[in-house]
Amino acid sequence: MKLSDLLYPDNPQRRQNVIDLHQQLLACMQLNFKATNELIGALNAHLGTKIIHIKMKEGGTIKENCDIIIRAMNDIQQKLGHFDKEMKEKLEPVMYQKLYDIKQPELEKIATAHKIVSIILGEATATAGAIVVKLIGSNIIKVTVNKLVALLAQIGLSVLGCIGISVLGLGIEIILHAILGAVERDHLLACIQSYEQHLSEFKEASETYQCAINEVRALVKDKAE
Repeated sequence: MKLSDLLYPDNPQRRQNVIDLHQQLLACMQLNFKATNELIGALNAHLGTKIIHIKMKEGGTIKENCDIIIRAMNDIQQKLGHFDKEMKEKLEPVMYQKLYDIKQPELEKIATAHKIVSIILGEATATAGAIVVKLIGSNIIKVTVNKLVALLAQIGLSVLGCIGISVLGLGIEIILHAILGAVERDHLLACIQSYEQHLSEFKEASETYQCAINEVRALVKDKAE
């Protein structure tokens, strides 16, 4: 047993708490990478975008991986914004407004969106209209992505940002910084507080984002069948 653990017997449990919380955060990040890649795949296949799929940086820090997702989400938002601008230019103002009108029948909006995608791209897949209505005609994705981006930025700038995503690396990093048990104790407590502060909101936002992506995936699957 380390001398610091004899002097500060709560430290081993705190280390385990940090690792457990880290694994929960990592699991959320992995699901967000997967969901984002599914959204990118749908956009590339049905709206003609050429967004590059993302991959976790295994040897990177939490901040580096947060930044990877943020860049991808910003790219997605930019591409959707550009597509929306093209639709606005090519549709009559009344028709364009109907795409955003929640009172309009869903099937009519999808039919309108399908026609405009055909004009913009030259052709449209069976799913294209439904994807446009879901991703552009609804604010769900935009609001969800904006919230998730804000949370990822906060996590990246927090005390967690410099921690490596490898649990083993995390343990080594903490121990190397623990010259004294008191220093390690303070560092561990700061990590635990930061994880607990961000994890609850991040989990909730991630679940909402993943549900939205699942709806897009269901649209693609339904049309394929």
